[in-house]
Amino acid sequence: MDRASGVKRRKRMLLGGGAAAVVAGVAIAVTTTVGGADAQPLQPKHADGLNTATPIKHVVVIFGENVSFDHYFGTYPNAANTDGTPFTAAKGTPHVDGLTPKLLNNNPNAYNPKRLSPSQALTCDQNHNYNKEQLAFDGGKMDKFVENTETDKCTGQPVLFGEPGLVMDYYDGNTVTGLWNYAQHYAMSDNSFDTQFGPSTPGALNLISGQTHGAQAVTSVTNQPTSDSYVVKSPDANGIGTDATDSDPAWDDCSDNNHTSTDNLLAMHGTNIGDLLNAKDVTWGWFEGGFRPTGNANGYAVCGQSHTNVGGNKSVDYIPHHEPFQYYKSTANPKHLPPSSVAAIGQTDQANHQYDTSDFDAALKAGNMPAVSFLKAPAYQDGHAGYSDPLDEQQFVVKEINAIQHSKDWASTAIVVAYDDSDGWYDHVDSKIVNGSHDPTQDSAVCSSVKKTLGGYNDRCGYGPRQPLMVISPFAKTNFVDHTLTDQTSPLKLIEDNWFTGGIGGGSYDAIAGGLWNMLDFRGRPAPAVQLDPKTGAVMNGGHEH
Repeated sequence: MDRASGVKRRKRMLLGGGAAAVVAGVAIAVTTTVGGADAQPLQPKHADGLNTATPIKHVVVIFGENVSFDHYFGTYPNAANTDGTPFTAAKGTPHVDGLTPKLLNNNPNAYNPKRLSPSQALTCDQNHNYNKEQLAFDGGKMDKFVENTETDKCTGQPVLFGEPGLVMDYYDGNTVTGLWNYAQHYAMSDNSFDTQFGPSTPGALNLISGQTHGAQAVTSVTNQPTSDSYVVKSPDANGIGTDATDSDPAWDDCSDNNHTSTDNLLAMHGTNIGDLLNAKDVTWGWFEGGFRPTGNANGYAVCGQSHTNVGGNKSVDYIPHHEPFQYYKSTANPKHLPPSSVAAIGQTDQANHQYDTSDFDAALKAGNMPAVSFLKAPAYQDGHAGYSDPLDEQQFVVKEINAIQHSKDWASTAIVVAYDDSDGWYDHVDSKIVNGSHDPTQDSAVCSSVKKTLGGYNDRCGYGPRQPLMVISPFAKTNFVDHTLTDQTSPLKLIEDNWFTGGIGGGSYDAIAGGLWNMLDFRGRPAPAVQLDPKTGAVMNGGHEH
């Protein structure tokens, strides 16, 4: 079944009910009103009025950092209950493809997995490079994580927990309590994967385009093309290749440490979901903690806002390479300009759809949530080991979900919780390699033995490691574990299908992405809003008390 007929069929089954200008140029200069000098400011454009394939009128993607499935859900639904927040699963809770007694006690890796307690929430970061993750897979044996993705020592803050074999370890429902409780009341997947091997930026780019090819290295400040084999892999004669690393985006004043160093930057060519939504006049936005500048220096905006995590370790909130739309000139907001008004959030104005998380909160409070929203926590709450942790991550995720559930738009919203990469954390499931790569400087046999099926480009091998994926919605099946094969482009495909945008093209992974439809139920009784305590993750109202 092709995409068009598939969408039409789903619309028949599930139906419940002038393109915006694309900004071009480095310096974004878009009027904040529509029309001439006497035009009125942009008025709210409510997502409920847009044509959709399903009753879903709002999709919110909460995009976390650096978690493998086994790292958070390996023993679900069984928690030790020796410390932290107590968790007892509801009767009949389905099991997942998790850590069996054999994997826990006789693992093929150099160490057995061990439970991490809430007091060990702050851990070392692991190695999650494109080639190291492939080597950890060891041809599908999944037995070389310690040798390849474990860091040899803790770096950074002094309170981080580290020990030999840490890369194998996992949390349970006494620490990641909020996510386990969402799994109890909504739908989760145990068969969802990183679109390709590698770190944060490829994961974020795949979320919005399914594509890491089209990358070009440019010089800092002037944005002139340059040759940099770290920034771009397998470049052609024009310097266009593939991204497999975490270089900062070209169209962002806060890149390159607020343009105070001289690292080369990354520019992406091609189409992303923002371009497609603009063409359909669908409201949307990327909302990231710390995006609002704290000042300027030498003509550049400065992103200096910072917070401390539960251990008292301080980090700057905004991380440029976590903001994928800033790699594309068409969807960038280089100067980090604010929206012209709360009513304009989601529409094309000087902010060009790139915002601070406070702007999402303001739009939600005003009853003006965009049709499509991507939420990225400030660094200390994004879950990335080394500077964040599951306890701080929980506070952000639960706070935002509670607010959405209290809003007028909850009844028509689907929240997707997904992650950008695995951090190199152990997971026992060997992914299906659906697109190979034959770069001798990067690829192991796990990738080089498989045909390049999506555009023929190197350094896009996937699927990569397994990750958590959840759907929290009135339309979500309850206490349900889905086994459909999905990846980071599955939320992208949901957005494309629901708002009839068409696909990205050009070898994007969205062309083969598994759907989220089996996690949704548009005919049964709506799943209730279940409010959690942001600090403990425990249920505060509704559902089962875990």
